[in-house]
Amino acid sequence: MQLDLNLLAALDALLDEGSVAGAADRLHVTAPAMSRSLGRIRRTTGDQILVRTGRTMTPTPYAIAVREQVHELLQQVHGVLAPSRALDLATLDRTFTLRWHDSLVAHGGPALLAEVRRQAPGVRLRFLAESSVDTPELRRGEVDLEANANRPTQSEIRGELLAETGHVIVVRQGHPLTRVKKVGPARYAEAEHISISRRGRFDNALDGALAQLGLTRRVVATAPTEATGLEFVRESDLLVTAPESTTRAAAAHLGLVLLPLPLELPSAPVYLSWHQRYDTDPAHAWLRDLARTALTGDVGDRIEAAK
Repeated sequence: MQLDLNLLAALDALLDEGSVAGAADRLHVTAPAMSRSLGRIRRTTGDQILVRTGRTMTPTPYAIAVREQVHELLQQVHGVLAPSRALDLATLDRTFTLRWHDSLVAHGGPALLAEVRRQAPGVRLRFLAESSVDTPELRRGEVDLEANANRPTQSEIRGELLAETGHVIVVRQGHPLTRVKKVGPARYAEAEHISISRRGRFDNALDGALAQLGLTRRVVATAPTEATGLEFVRESDLLVTAPESTTRAAAAHLGLVLLPLPLELPSAPVYLSWHQRYDTDPAHAWLRDLARTALTGDVGDRIEAAK
């Protein structure tokens, strides 16, 4: 049997995208060309691979069974035909795209950029704002590194837990809660809250913890970033509940007060995520190491996670 390695790449894209059009866009070929490749794959394997279900296409049991094997075979082929070369940072000319939570950019980005410029002056960093909806750019290779509170759920996405932090209450100087000896759950629930959510959600894990105590809180507004939320807090009697790490530094800068949270909440995590295609890429591995240092060193002591 004479094998066409292009079919392996086409099969990997078809199984990953779940559509002819998506696979065609990914491999930069026309949809008819991808349809012809699917036909050849069907004839070679004796399996339909993808079958139409209404307006979408569904992988066959055989396709599901071989998906991971196909991807690993393709990675091995890439490793053989395009072996990695020694990394020369002095001459490295590359742009990395990073989608990090806004607080992680603010507190880890400057340290990362300074070290990148020191070691590899030809490298540029493109930081993108997080979207209000989940996006596939990491899987498509349009984003190199993500840093947020989300643990990856797709098998091809690597996720490394870098840090965890507890939560605190943040209020302005002179807020009524600063004049009580201890803030209990009831008094905490009675205050007016602002919620930090890039999706605009009014409720989160706090509301579940309060409900267990028979309490509810009033969220009067949401803010997309913590920096915005803290500005609201500084000018009102609103309070915000946020991860402690970076909140402590931000509060000191704005003259805000941190109070203990009278509830038990899971720690807020910080994950660094990338697609497995970059596992053995020397330049990407170098950037990951620098990102870990920026997010877990002195700067990382002020990390907060996204909600």
